[in-house]
Amino acid sequence: MSLATIDIDRPRRELAPAALTLASPARATEPAHHPAGHATAPVPPAAPARIRAVPSGTEARGFVLYVGIDEAKAAAAGTDLGRIVEALKKLTGELVPTAETYAAVALAPQGAGGRDVDVVRLALQDPSAVARHRQENEEPEDEAAPAGVVVDISRKRLVIDDENIGLTYKEFELLQYLVLREGRTIERAELITALWNAHDDEVPNERTIDVHVRRLRAKLGRYEEIVRTVRGVGYRFDRHADVSVRHASAPSPDLF
Repeated sequence: MSLATIDIDRPRRELAPAALTLASPARATEPAHHPAGHATAPVPPAAPARIRAVPSGTEARGFVLYVGIDEAKAAAAGTDLGRIVEALKKLTGELVPTAETYAAVALAPQGAGGRDVDVVRLALQDPSAVARHRQENEEPEDEAAPAGVVVDISRKRLVIDDENIGLTYKEFELLQYLVLREGRTIERAELITALWNAHDDEVPNERTIDVHVRRLRAKLGRYEEIVRTVRGVGYRFDRHADVSVRHASAPSPDLF
């Protein structure tokens, strides 16, 4: 899937900073009152927002609105994040009663630098924000990767002895979930709840988890024991001297 942007036609003349209000179509077409003999043409309604950059063969199915605001700023404005989310959901329901909405709160380390909205986009894994972050933090090509296992959460990759290992999406998500909870035994039921949803083609069960773990271990090779089986319970990631973890600058979205 890809992202498109919503482009709103702007007037040629810059507007002074002010609150933006939307006039109803009836009011927009009413002629202004002028002295007799000075009638003017009706004001045409504003052009609707148009979606651009939609690839051929695809259709827009919704949109994402990133809002950069922390609890302190919301409180200073006399509100909180929960009330803002509910207001936006209510407005969407009023505009399109059949619309479905889903809200996710972005968490970032305290004191994380940068613009609020940029931190939010990176925390929620916005593709363009992630790509820019990777470009800005690209390692020099002549810098050799350490021997052993590198679980690179920031780039969603697994490197073993300086070689990229091809993991499937679910295999990496499974490894990441265990790595971010180092030392804690994770039950199979929790893994199913965390890594699968109702929209997945695969219908998971405990056997599904065992299969994915077995495939992951096969790709870990001689380091397979970093993913340990706790008999009768589930699985656990145990850090090894030859294992290093590279974290993203913002927490993974699965850590709420």
